Amino acid sequence: MLNSQKRLHTIDGATLMAQPLCPPNFIVDTLLSQGLHILAGSPKVGKSWLALWLAVTVAKGEPVWGMTVKPGAALYLCLEDSQLRIQNRLFQITEDAPPTVHFCTQAALLGRGLEEQLENFLAEHPDAVLVIIDTLQMVRNTRYDNTYANDYRDLSAFKQIADRHDLAILLIHHLRKEPAEDVFNRISGTTAISGAVDSSFTLVEERRGSRRAKLYCVGRDIEYREMELERNSDNVWEVVADSFAQPLLLEERVVFLLSEFLRERNSWVGTPTELSQQIDPAGAEGLTPKRVSRKILQSIAVLKEHGITTIIRRSNGKRLIELRRAESDGEQGPGEVDPIGTETGAAGAGQSAGAPAKP
Repeated sequence: MLNSQKRLHTIDGATLMAQPLCPPNFIVDTLLSQGLHILAGSPKVGKSWLALWLAVTVAKGEPVWGMTVKPGAALYLCLEDSQLRIQNRLFQITEDAPPTVHFCTQAALLGRGLEEQLENFLAEHPDAVLVIIDTLQMVRNTRYDNTYANDYRDLSAFKQIADRHDLAILLIHHLRKEPAEDVFNRISGTTAISGAVDSSFTLVEERRGSRRAKLYCVGRDIEYREMELERNSDNVWEVVADSFAQPLLLEERVVFLLSEFLRERNSWVGTPTELSQQIDPAGAEGLTPKRVSRKILQSIAVLKEHGITTIIRRSNGKRLIELRRAESDGEQGPGEVDPIGTETGAAGAGQSAGAPAKP
């Protein structure tokens, strides 16, 4: 028998495409997901004010710019500040700082104890959802070589901690002074920094001292967006304009369309193309065959709550979607396809979405 450590543990495409899709775990809905992120800006632009307000707001469980948050403990490593300065800033941005937000003004360097310190804190606070490190440069060895390999290695250490504990780590960093056509190319360091993080945010001031800035956002799990911000008299950044328009939740629309589709029938079996033609014949909903399959897989739990069970399987080389109303088990209406009588040809046929593959 082969050593399991010497084998690649793979999943075939058919099985992967039949599994329910788990949406990203967002700490701040549509903006900050679980993983590693970087917020870069010029010196004194207001990055630390933004980081402090974010930590307090998430710890309170209050919305961030109208976006819901996943409440939990927050850790803010404010390594360029003193406790007195943080206290003074807290009095400006909030009337009541919760006990779930924690501050630290001194920490070990990365590779010299910081990872252990973070792991110990997270073990003591398993409800933690956000860690902010202000700044990245303060936890790196001052004698490190600014190379791609070193940048990627250092950020990968933070990435592993974030993924292991299902939380967001936000690194505060600097922008280069040199202009660039792409603002994300101004992030200090090599391109490994942008490549290693899940999201990059750059805070660019309109002009020095204007208290107005634009927050550019790009990432693997978020839509590109530009947010115009203004810092009020309490040094809290407020949104003036946002390029991101919250879309109608297509998952909810799919659930509605499928519920209506099954209202006059107990069950249905067919290909994604046939289903999209049935529920969106004019294409007004934009439910292409690929899209309807993906949205169904994203909505397995919601569909079940509405009494609709879904099975994704293959038969004679075709991908099939089987829909059944929960109360219709054992019933069969006239003119309906009997999924049990369908000839199955591919391995894994009849497998329920999300169910483990049969040996």
